Amino acid sequence: MAQDNSVVKEITIVGAGIVGIVTAIYLQREGHRVTVVDRQAPGEGTSFGNAGSVAPGSIIPVAMPGTLKQVPKWLSDPLGPLSLSWRQLPFMLPWFLHFQRACNADRVRLGAAILRSLNAPAVEAYADLLTAAGAPELLRREGMLHVYKTEAGFKASAFGRQLRTDNGCVVELVDVDKIRELAPGLSAGYRWGFNLPDNAHVHSPLGVVQALAAHFKNNGGTLIRATVTDIRCDAGGTVRLHTDGMTLSTECVVIAAGYASANLAAKLGTRVPLAPERGYHIEIPGAALAQHCPVTDGESRFVATTMAGGLRIAGTSEFQAADAAPNWARAAALATLAEGMFPGIKAVNYSRWMGVRPSTPDSTPIIGRSTRHQQVVFAFGHGHWGLMAAPVTGQLVADLVADRVPRIDISPFRPERFRFIGSGSRPA
Repeated sequence: MAQDNSVVKEITIVGAGIVGIVTAIYLQREGHRVTVVDRQAPGEGTSFGNAGSVAPGSIIPVAMPGTLKQVPKWLSDPLGPLSLSWRQLPFMLPWFLHFQRACNADRVRLGAAILRSLNAPAVEAYADLLTAAGAPELLRREGMLHVYKTEAGFKASAFGRQLRTDNGCVVELVDVDKIRELAPGLSAGYRWGFNLPDNAHVHSPLGVVQALAAHFKNNGGTLIRATVTDIRCDAGGTVRLHTDGMTLSTECVVIAAGYASANLAAKLGTRVPLAPERGYHIEIPGAALAQHCPVTDGESRFVATTMAGGLRIAGTSEFQAADAAPNWARAAALATLAEGMFPGIKAVNYSRWMGVRPSTPDSTPIIGRSTRHQQVVFAFGHGHWGLMAAPVTGQLVADLVADRVPRIDISPFRPERFRFIGSGSRPA
C-alpha cells in the first residue's frame, strides 16, 4: 500500500530479469502503478543462467591486484576461466583501461565495501519476497564452500578473505575433514578452503523470477512482451518508450535491461563502459547428491550448485560480441572441470546455456537518476551480482522515485564516475 505521504506514479521498468522484477515489487508495495517491458518472458534472459548464489559474502571485485598478471595464463588454458575474442578488443579498450585502474588495492577495498552494502541484506530480503510470493522453499540457507587444490592457490585468496572479514562477513577456515563433510563427493585433491556459512542460494534462478513476476502480476502489475527500441523525454516530463509494437507513455522509467541498458542510456545522453561478459553453465541431471552446499573452485573459478534440474556448473568469462554464436567449447570445458571436481559423476546428457552479463570495469552497478532526465532512473550493470544485489537495488530505486534520501550512499554507483567516454561494446 502507498504511504500517506507518497505520490502515486505511473512507472515503466525496461527489463524483466531479477533486478527489474524485484524493483517492480518494491515500487508496487509503495502504491505505484508499475509496468514491466521486456522482449523475453520474466527470467528468461541472463537471470536464467547464474549459479544461484544469494551471497552476502560475495563482495570481491573481479578487478583485483595481480589479476592482469594472470590473464596470459588463463587465456592459454582451454579449461581456464577467461576467453577473449581479439576482434572485440578494439571495442572494449575503454573498458579494459578502466579495469586496469580498478585493480588498485585501495580501489578494491572500497569496491568490496560497496558490494557489501548491496549484498548484505540479500538473504533476509529474499526470505521476505519469496514468502510473500508463496515460494519460500526456493531459498536454501546452506552456506558456500570455497576450495583449493594447491596451498599456493589458497594463500593467494588471503587478501579476499581479509576483505570479507574487514566487512563483517563470517569466514571459517576448513580442513580436509570439514571439506569432506560439506561436500562428500568432492575430489580428494581439494585440501584447503574456507566456508561462508551466512551465504545462501536459490534452488532455481528461473523459478525465483517466475514466482516473483507472478506475485507482481497478481497484485495488479502489468507485464508486456516487447523490445524497447528508443526512449524519448518531452519537455512536459512524459517519457515515451518506442517498442517494436507500440509506444508507451509513462511518468518515470527505470532502465534495468541488462547489457541492452547501455544503448538505451546512450540514447538519453549517458554513456558508460559496459562489457558483454558472456558466461556459460551446464546442468547435469541426476548428479545432485555430490555436495551439501554450493562449492566454488577458487583456482579454476567456477561454482557447482545443486539445482532443481541437477548439478549446475557455472562460470567462465568470455569477452566476445554479445550477439556472436555461443562457443560451446566453453560449456564442454565446464563438463571436464565438473568430472574433475566430483570423480563419481559423469557429465553426460547435460543441458547447456550461454548468457551475457552486463559488467562494469569496477564490478559496481549503475544506480541513480539520469543527470539529463530526472524522470529516468538507471539500475543496470550488476555483472556477477544481479541476483544478490537486486533487493537493495530495488529499494534504492523506490527511494529515488519517492524523492527520499536513499538508504545507502549511492554516489559510488553514479555513471559519471567513469572519466572518459566508452560504451564497452560495438556501436548499436
